Amino acid sequence: MPEALEVILRTLFAVVVLFFLTKLLGKRQVSQLSFFEYITGITIGSIAAYISLDTDKTWHLGLIALGVWVGCSLLIEFLQIKSKKARDFIDFKSTVLIKDGKILEDNMKKERISTDELLEELRKKDVFKLADVEFAIMESDGAINVLQKKENLPLTAKDLGVKVAPEKETLAVIMDGEIMDEPLDSMNLSRAWLKDELDKMNLTVKDVFLGQVDSYGELTVDLYADNVKVQQAQDKPQLYALLKKCEADLELFSLSTKNKAAKQMYGKCSEQMQELLQQLKPFIQN
Repeated sequence: MPEALEVILRTLFAVVVLFFLTKLLGKRQVSQLSFFEYITGITIGSIAAYISLDTDKTWHLGLIALGVWVGCSLLIEFLQIKSKKARDFIDFKSTVLIKDGKILEDNMKKERISTDELLEELRKKDVFKLADVEFAIMESDGAINVLQKKENLPLTAKDLGVKVAPEKETLAVIMDGEIMDEPLDSMNLSRAWLKDELDKMNLTVKDVFLGQVDSYGELTVDLYADNVKVQQAQDKPQLYALLKKCEADLELFSLSTKNKAAKQMYGKCSEQMQELLQQLKPFIQN
């Protein structure tokens, strides 16, 4: 067999083997790799290259070495899952760099981080003043996570005492001009509903590059034609405005009537409508 053809066949074989072995090892981002996993990835790639290019009769030994490296990596991952001591020994431990707003200089020297590098990492977290930091920790992968002081954190709905509706996953129901039936079924929606929503926007399925439905059942679309403005449905804002008008009418009736029983009834209904509007606001007001 010509050497060029043999190299091509071995390369294709190495690609297939490497694909299945990496699938076996699982998926991680580069920033999530431990030091050993980083070395393992480099070594496995080198061995795969050896299998592709070595034209001697010993190329099959590369497969054995590949299997040993993958086996060791799986064993170490198993130990890390089962034992906290193993995780601490194999991976780097997290290190606190700032605690209670104070820089821990000894820990910075231990991790060999300069003041400039620390400030740079803080800026990446949108923190420009050291005085705003309550706590900062360097994780085992080298990333620095920051907790700002309470007064510098943005207000949340919980801080304001506002109840919001639970958020669910937004699903793609149209992709590349084709309807995705599985996401529709999982949200208890039908093709007929989807086409009705598109009709309200004067669109067809073929006009849509990507269509998504959020947890409130609202459809948003991105069109193939980028210069076309989508006409959004106004059902929810109109419903909110109608309910708001009902609440205002009830309050007006309460103020205008001289009958005490009617005044009390209209006033109570107006309060109930206000409570209802407050609960429905996250759902129906855009």
